[in-house]
Amino acid sequence: MSQRFLPATDFVRTAIDWLGSLTPLDLLFLASAATLLLALLLGRWRIAGPLLTIGYGVQFWLLLTTNTLLGEPMTADLSLTILGQQIGWRYDALSWFFAMISIGAGFTSAWYAGGSWQRVYKSDGGNLRAFHVALATNVFTMLLLLGSADFLSLFIGWELVSWSSFLLMVVAGGLAVDAALRYLAYAFTGAMAILGALMLLYGEAGSLQYAEVLVVLPDLSNGQIWTLIALLGSGFAVKMGLIPFHLWQAAAYAETPGPGSAFLGAISARMGLYAIIVVFVGMIGLGRLVQMEIPYTLMSTRDLLCWIAAFTIIFPTYTALQQHDARYLLAWHGIGQGGYMLLGILVGSANGSAGGLLHVFNYAMTQAALLMTVFAVMYRTGTSDLNKLGGLFTRMPLSFVVLLIGIISLAGLPPMAGFVSKWLVYRSLIAEEMPLLFIAAVFGTLGTILSVYKLIHNMFLGQLRIEHEQVREAPISMLAPMLALSAVIFVAGVFPGPALSWVAAVQQSIDLPPVTYHLGGIESPQGNIDMIWLVGVLFAGFGVGALVFFGFGGKSRRVHQLDNYAGGHFLTADVRYQYSDNFYAGLMHLIGGWYRGAFARLESAISSAVDMLSFGINGLYRTAQPMLFVLIAAAVTLAWAMTWQG
Repeated sequence: MSQRFLPATDFVRTAIDWLGSLTPLDLLFLASAATLLLALLLGRWRIAGPLLTIGYGVQFWLLLTTNTLLGEPMTADLSLTILGQQIGWRYDALSWFFAMISIGAGFTSAWYAGGSWQRVYKSDGGNLRAFHVALATNVFTMLLLLGSADFLSLFIGWELVSWSSFLLMVVAGGLAVDAALRYLAYAFTGAMAILGALMLLYGEAGSLQYAEVLVVLPDLSNGQIWTLIALLGSGFAVKMGLIPFHLWQAAAYAETPGPGSAFLGAISARMGLYAIIVVFVGMIGLGRLVQMEIPYTLMSTRDLLCWIAAFTIIFPTYTALQQHDARYLLAWHGIGQGGYMLLGILVGSANGSAGGLLHVFNYAMTQAALLMTVFAVMYRTGTSDLNKLGGLFTRMPLSFVVLLIGIISLAGLPPMAGFVSKWLVYRSLIAEEMPLLFIAAVFGTLGTILSVYKLIHNMFLGQLRIEHEQVREAPISMLAPMLALSAVIFVAGVFPGPALSWVAAVQQSIDLPPVTYHLGGIESPQGNIDMIWLVGVLFAGFGVGALVFFGFGGKSRRVHQLDNYAGGHFLTADVRYQYSDNFYAGLMHLIGGWYRGAFARLESAISSAVDMLSFGINGLYRTAQPMLFVLIAAAVTLAWAMTWQG
């Protein structure tokens, strides 16, 4: 070998040895950072989409090699010291579960964006590099957040995820910027609440390490725990979009460019749920929440949180019913579906927590598939206005199938994956004797069924508009991930056992009773379900119906939509028959007054109050001695800290 090649060979050998010395978790972080670097270097080229898709696939493979789900938690060699506090990263089953969904969402979003979509996006003036960098940054920061081994790394990861989400929201410009800035105001407020809680914890434990905080938590009074719940809960609720901190989410997610919207809708808000599980379930414990009764009520702290989850199911779901933009309809549903996840976890039983966790997985696939379909329709028609669509089944039949599978899963109907997770939540509410919460959950599902029917009817059913006569099916680069997600939704509905095995491992890692599962469902004293039998019976019924219809029914002849008549009048292109416009207008007239604008008015009132307060304080500050206010603030803070210590 030539002498000049020896240094290069030595470098490669050294690099391989160094990579071999890293833990699988370090390799995962390194691969995610490398994907981000690749987006920075090649993001503006057409090859970026396929290469980044491969990058997310490598990350997914490395996550599988960690063996964290069923094995021992794995700690990264990477660690830092900040202000005397050691911070590090470790993955347990809970981290693995959420990381799998995060990387999977990144993979399918990059796959969707890697072909025709990115070419049109770039030709329309979109910044392709900024989009790819924002998506890769979101995945990277989420992996860091999910691996946090202490409260300081949790807070740092939390802030990184918030800013990464903001970056992905603003890349489209226009209305997206206004929505993203609104999100940023909420995020700042939530971050300050979390930071305040961490300061109080540090004052008690002298450390922000999980282990040391766990030691002092049992000795804290109910008042101190209440303070922590209020501060941490409000901060986490902002990210998750729980009522009353939900008004930012729909517009921010809906206005994000196509694949980015699918990614955010699938997993971003679930970072708030992850933090709630870590702190409220894994550290404070559901038992403590049940014991903490709210004065002058018959409710415990857990009951209060359950009702927040229930109202989060109901109000955003029926707000979705009012939407005439398909993107906003699905974005509002994203808020409501988070309520099912939190409600199931708060029930705390094997079935309830399994349903809540499983719904995180099922909903991520479902929402991604639905939003991809909506953006595929926008790609071909130029609009997502439900009052300007209709009849696209004849032009985009495969997209129709994806949407049909998705809405069945979102509504929680068999045989799709969403049915299993929602059934577990319903069954747990009945078994744990929570009938009012069960009614609330079912009422939310009724609203979901109504709105998803509106979605598919106004887009694909009814009369095809004349301006869409030449519309074609979505490009294969967009169809492929849509169809892949649909297949997984169906398979996970018929065979929920593999996903339930992941859920059971997560339950054990956070000291909740694990669900007893098999390939087709669960076995439990609180109720059994076998989806293989259920789907078999369902399909057998469809088969009998098809046999009767096609074998013994009357003969029919296919005619064009415009070669028809109704009520004695022939239909032509200028006759708007069965066009979808203001769907459920009558229903909205009846129920709209109950809640229309209530939360928007509340937010406006709070904003006005804050503006007046800031104006008054600003005037006092300018006319008085600033140091006097600093001393007063310091004295009040010191007195509060002394009270907390006492």
